Amino acid sequence: MGHVTGFKEFSRELPPKAAPQERVQHNNEFVGLYSEPQLHQQAARCMDCGIPFCHAGCPLGNIIPEFNDAVHQQDWHAAYQILSSTNNFPEFTGRICPAPCESACVLSIHSAPVAIEEIEKHIIEIAFSKGYVQPTAPVLKSGKTVAVVGSGPAGLAAAAQLTKAGHSVTVFERDDRPGGLLRYGIPDFKLDKWVIDRRIQLLQDDGVVFRCNTEIGKDLPAEELTRNFDAVVLAGGATVPRDLTIPGRELPGIHFAMDYLTQHNRRVSNLEVSGEALWAEGQDVVVIGSGDTGSDCVGTANRQRARSVTQFALMHQPGTERPAHTPWPQEPAIFRTSTSHEEGCQRYWGVNTKAFLADENGQLRALLVTDVTWETDVLGRRIRFTEIEGSAREIPCTLVLLALGFAAPQYEGLLQQLGVALDDRGNVRAAEGDFSTSRAGVFVAGDMRRGQSLVVWAISEGREVARRVDALLSGKTALPSKDAVGMFA
Repeated sequence: MGHVTGFKEFSRELPPKAAPQERVQHNNEFVGLYSEPQLHQQAARCMDCGIPFCHAGCPLGNIIPEFNDAVHQQDWHAAYQILSSTNNFPEFTGRICPAPCESACVLSIHSAPVAIEEIEKHIIEIAFSKGYVQPTAPVLKSGKTVAVVGSGPAGLAAAAQLTKAGHSVTVFERDDRPGGLLRYGIPDFKLDKWVIDRRIQLLQDDGVVFRCNTEIGKDLPAEELTRNFDAVVLAGGATVPRDLTIPGRELPGIHFAMDYLTQHNRRVSNLEVSGEALWAEGQDVVVIGSGDTGSDCVGTANRQRARSVTQFALMHQPGTERPAHTPWPQEPAIFRTSTSHEEGCQRYWGVNTKAFLADENGQLRALLVTDVTWETDVLGRRIRFTEIEGSAREIPCTLVLLALGFAAPQYEGLLQQLGVALDDRGNVRAAEGDFSTSRAGVFVAGDMRRGQSLVVWAISEGREVARRVDALLSGKTALPSKDAVGMFA
């Protein structure tokens, strides 16, 4: 490393961000950038640890110490080459990844980890500003064609890698614009949509064809893909939301989080919104679910000027110290406060929702809830919960957002027509290690294969499935594996 004692000399700092009362007035990103001295210092904190566990912590296998050293040396071209050799979309992961690499940072054993995510974002934005990011598809084509179903991070990564290998790729997307959950599931204040459009344009310049407003299995028979393309990649994500089937679920005012977020994102982009208008202004909003999607609902409701915002979690409140069941270098189950929570939210832990309650006009007025206590094992892992006697009470609310995650991919249509086998969780079953489904020539990657997961895992799966498809079409592959480590891994 260029500055071997940097981790002793400099403390972890994050870029400035707009104050909560200021940023809730708009829907734009509000996190600033490092000054040049700050960026160099933060990169210099990467220690010469010998075995960089951050490689394993990152699902992409990003070569983190090397790009940190390049940043410290202000060699921006090298930093970009190193980062882009393993990550197709650092501008996405640098904004919305929960950074499991930082949990695996050796420095985090006794101190604050290196600010890897922010450094990653700075590298790619500097690379764009300097003109380093250019189309990469080869002039000579293989003559092979691939259909990719779904334009989320897994589908985009697969398309990018397969195009780099010389194949002709068509991406099918059922929404009106590409991006999947990146576009309609993640609020603009976390990921401005011009960031997505910039990357889509690069993919189009590389020759990727996007066919939007096309739902395979509905607008186009699945058999047309298997008949007209040499290979098919399924990357449609896990789109079936988990429901809360308790008394009163049929009442108006109870909605899935993704329906709510999609509407808001479309409004921000000045796009038409269909269906019942979901708007939080002047309402008492309760978000059920404690994950990132729930946090996004909190931030969105605050921007819509909700009267109150409350968030429930069934689990007990995590501690601030790493628990025994998630030892280093695993990502710890600890208490976290998102930027959305900073903007205003009453959070309740260990709460079980029993029923939705209506007023005399049949409108949602409150939730019936009870407090719970959890039984844990010797490592502190939750086993089962018990309701606390006498804790039943009502929580006033007029809008409920269910942010309980996603159960499985949609089976009707595409998967049903292809007849691919499913696993016991309802995901598309893939052969061990090669991403192939039970249907010859059809592969699967991302949440559709592994279940609901992180953006960084989706990109990793998209890259890996591209290797398998390229090997099928070409007889071998030169596309890099995440298991290979080196400057151009």
